[in-house]
Amino acid sequence: MIGSALIVGGGVAGMTTALALRRAGCEVDLIDADPHWRVYGAGISLTGLSLRAFDALGLLESIRERGFISAGMRVRAVNGHVLMNIPAPADPAPIQQGGGILRPVLHEILSTAVRGDGVHVELGIEVASLEQDSRGVDVRFSSGRTKRYDIVVGADGIHSSTRTRLFPNAPRPRFTGQGCWRVVSSRPEEVDRTEMFVGGPVKLGLNPVSREQMYLFVLEHVPHNPFFAIDAQVAHVRELLAPFGGCIPAVRDGLTHREHVIYRPLEWLMLPDPWYIGRVVLIGDAAHATTPHLASGAGIAAEDGLVLTEELRRHDDVTQAMRAFMDRRFERARLVVESSVRIGESQMAGQDTAGNAELGATMARLAVPY
Repeated sequence: MIGSALIVGGGVAGMTTALALRRAGCEVDLIDADPHWRVYGAGISLTGLSLRAFDALGLLESIRERGFISAGMRVRAVNGHVLMNIPAPADPAPIQQGGGILRPVLHEILSTAVRGDGVHVELGIEVASLEQDSRGVDVRFSSGRTKRYDIVVGADGIHSSTRTRLFPNAPRPRFTGQGCWRVVSSRPEEVDRTEMFVGGPVKLGLNPVSREQMYLFVLEHVPHNPFFAIDAQVAHVRELLAPFGGCIPAVRDGLTHREHVIYRPLEWLMLPDPWYIGRVVLIGDAAHATTPHLASGAGIAAEDGLVLTEELRRHDDVTQAMRAFMDRRFERARLVVESSVRIGESQMAGQDTAGNAELGATMARLAVPY
């Protein structure tokens, strides 16, 4: 097992990798460019894939306590009428469950665990240069400080500077043609599992994220990737929600301030094999950024850190460990990214049956352990 590692990026991928490596006995430094270590976004959906990874890190009970874990699904018509209740299995294991959690809450759970496990965290700092040889990586930081590590892990997101440094000709993120609107709202008691509305002009879903709250997401076809002015976003979302019944009118009525709405154009990226050069490796969105259609981005990122740690423990030679990591991760990550993109394309083309079939087949494949 290696003795030291630098993690670049303090998101889900970076923090879960830091935890896995630290618990394997590695000395771990984690840096993030944001001096306040902020997290952006509303809620995050958690499928069984994600729950299994968090369970492996010992975090499932904290997520269960502060998020919302359930099983089954409810399908509604545009007017809110229940079309189908997909039942939960009896006594479901984590991989048979799903749910959601607020992004800031998940960040707090992970960051508390990271610091509690003895990971050294430094904020408001970036990598200025990397120089490696067969035995280690010399890192110079933006503060002027230098340090040598056994490996460096780039977990700095879809617009990764580590990726640019490592692979200057790598493909850039691509816009899908869809935008995602997210709103956090009070949770009615009857919303006790993921709900999807079908047959509407946009794709609408609900996911509980705590005992008191849920988040609503809308997928809109925006082929020209328009700019939505901040002051116009609330009115736009209210218009998108106008056709829907059930609990949606109450959510719509509560949308009064621009802080209530979060918008993100959906992009994806799939870096070719390999994701590493020597002792520097990319994980998470830095290597395979996906859209939310499979709700598996967090889980696949956490898996990266777990698998990387397993292979570093299994091999004394870092090159062999990196190759073994790629052999286990590339096709699984590509499955998530490419299937998510195809589901979105089916939605934009009005081919819901094809998209639902892709969703079901892919989730069945992802139920197999990493």
